Amino acid sequence: MRSDLAVHRANFRRLHEDGCFVMPNPWDVGSARMLQHLGFPALATTSAGLAFSLGLPDNAVPRDAVLEHVAAIVRAADVPVSADLESGFGVDAAGVAESVRLCVAAGVAGLSIEDATGDRSRPLHEREEAVARLRAARAAIDESGAGVVLTARAECHLVGHPDPLRESIRRLEAYAAAGADCLYAPGLRTGEEVAAVVKAVAPKPVNVLAGAPGFSVTQLRDLGVRRISVGAALARTAWGAFLRAAEEIAGEGTFESLGGAASFARLNEFFSEDLRRRR
Repeated sequence: MRSDLAVHRANFRRLHEDGCFVMPNPWDVGSARMLQHLGFPALATTSAGLAFSLGLPDNAVPRDAVLEHVAAIVRAADVPVSADLESGFGVDAAGVAESVRLCVAAGVAGLSIEDATGDRSRPLHEREEAVARLRAARAAIDESGAGVVLTARAECHLVGHPDPLRESIRRLEAYAAAGADCLYAPGLRTGEEVAAVVKAVAPKPVNVLAGAPGFSVTQLRDLGVRRISVGAALARTAWGAFLRAAEEIAGEGTFESLGGAASFARLNEFFSEDLRRRR
């Protein structure tokens, strides 16, 4: 276990106490090191970004592979890392607790648990069941003594709930009472929705997903948001550039899209210097 882990965990918790910070989501070691170099104070993994890099759909990567990936990002980063632990990789609360213990042991400063089931016929865990799973995660963290920040996610907007804002708020209030340190309802689209969530769980911090154009950091800060993440958006942006270029080559036989590529010199110089620094 790295010697600076306690410092990272304490720093990550302090970031949630005041102001607003951006926590982008790398999908591999190289993107993690570049994002850290750009000055972001913390990073978070992305389940979809990892899955796509392995040729899999989101939520199809086994727990062991996810934990291996999380540990690799933790080793690569000199800033706190929070893990996207999906729905906790457990059929019940005990299974979630086991996953959380393993994730804490991987060296994270934070982790998130969502309430989606992955079952289209029953897309969300019942509220009481979701609370029980979150309480199990809370207990596992507390037993570790690690001080890891627990984020609870209400997935109502992403699974097509008929009244997503109201149900998200109900769930986030329950998750806050169950011990979540940070609350997160991915899919909020308007300032009014964001403000309603911030007000409902205050004074606990709220994470907002900025996965597309719309909000700015200043707007979200002024709405009282403490943390901003981008989910798989950076990975999807990279895939977008890749697809545009590859489809042009395959379809047109031209290479104009390659003109927007990052230069070999910039990337090679950065990773060469990064390697020297780490030796």
